[in-house]
Amino acid sequence: MKKHAIALSLLLATTGLSDSTAVAQERLTISPELEQKVIEWRRDLHQNPELSNREFRTAKVITEHLQALGLEVQTGVAHTGVVAMLRGAKPGPTIALRADMDALPVVEQTDVPFKSTVTSTYRGKEVGVMHACGHDTHVAMLMGAAEQLVALQDQLVGDVMFIFQPAEEGAPVGEEGGAELMLKEGLFADVKPDAVFGIHVWSAGNTGEIGYREGPLMASSDRFEIHVKGRQTHGSRPWGGVDPIVAAGQIISNTQAIVARQIDITKAPAVVSFGIVEGGVRNNIIPDEVYLEGTIRNFDMDNRQQIFKNLTTTAEMTAQASGAEAHVHIDEGYPVTINNPELTRAMLPTMERVAGAGKVKVNPLVTGAEDFSYYALETPGLFVFLGITPPDQDPLAAPSNHSPFFYVDEAALKTGTELYVNWVLDYPNAVKN
Repeated sequence: MKKHAIALSLLLATTGLSDSTAVAQERLTISPELEQKVIEWRRDLHQNPELSNREFRTAKVITEHLQALGLEVQTGVAHTGVVAMLRGAKPGPTIALRADMDALPVVEQTDVPFKSTVTSTYRGKEVGVMHACGHDTHVAMLMGAAEQLVALQDQLVGDVMFIFQPAEEGAPVGEEGGAELMLKEGLFADVKPDAVFGIHVWSAGNTGEIGYREGPLMASSDRFEIHVKGRQTHGSRPWGGVDPIVAAGQIISNTQAIVARQIDITKAPAVVSFGIVEGGVRNNIIPDEVYLEGTIRNFDMDNRQQIFKNLTTTAEMTAQASGAEAHVHIDEGYPVTINNPELTRAMLPTMERVAGAGKVKVNPLVTGAEDFSYYALETPGLFVFLGITPPDQDPLAAPSNHSPFFYVDEAALKTGTELYVNWVLDYPNAVKN
């Protein structure tokens, strides 16, 4: 029996509790030695970041660690994903724990000694690569949780599925990837977990704080394109053609009424934003076409479909009123990330024990998106934010996720690793009460 299992056995003996009762009532902490391992893994991954669907070295590091622990390991899932199963000694539920692996095309500008100097190719251009969203910490914490849970295998009720997922930031153009592809390839086909858990480090919280929310937490993210077709003419004779610029302007204005007047905003907020407006080559030529592109963010799946329908109708009818045409294409992205309310409430005591008094808070809605949402549509899910901004700093003033100055206080990694572990230990009893 390994030392962590011995430690837990001693805890059970001194408390007089059964294994299953104790793990549901006591916070299990990781050793300083394991905490240091997690930090070292994180620093290694940070120095060697890889873009989406290209996480080859990262997958190798993970695979070697999981195999050394004696786990059943599957590689090459959704290109570079790694999945492992830990079989508990006692029958019970299957719990899935997920960490994402990919980095971003960002040139790091922090001054940490393990900063990334890696470059790669992104959309045909040479770019710097940085773990500017903290996925290196997610991988390291889940590797640490796997090691701790293997040491507790004799006490485990049920099984644990470890999911190391590529391409959360989005697959390269022309490729599939991420959670959606893992599920498409059968991730939950043979064994469907009873629950799935995920953690995301978050600069808007101080070190070790946990932000959670029942129901919708993060928005859906959808991209739309509108091609407004007119008829070219000289700028001095606009009546000689059809002006797509005027039509495009009216479309931009009219679509703001979708959220303001056509969607039930008492259900959930939504945003329709334009990010690209392109048209014309010369000041005195009215062009044939204007191109518009934007994003839709929303927290209700029914509202989402209504926005799609109304955006298309508004654009087409507005253009028609000007004698133009509008062709709308909506690229559906990540769904709304929804935390199962019953699961969230059941695991709240665990989060409070792990983080400590006053460090677990209801998180505001986040208009960013996460493909953890796909897992949570398949089985009850819980996704939380872990603060990583030092306690002496204002988290709202800290460089945000995706910033080249994004900084992680590594003291938070202990909390995240322990949260993964304690979720697994507490779940069998928590869901019965």
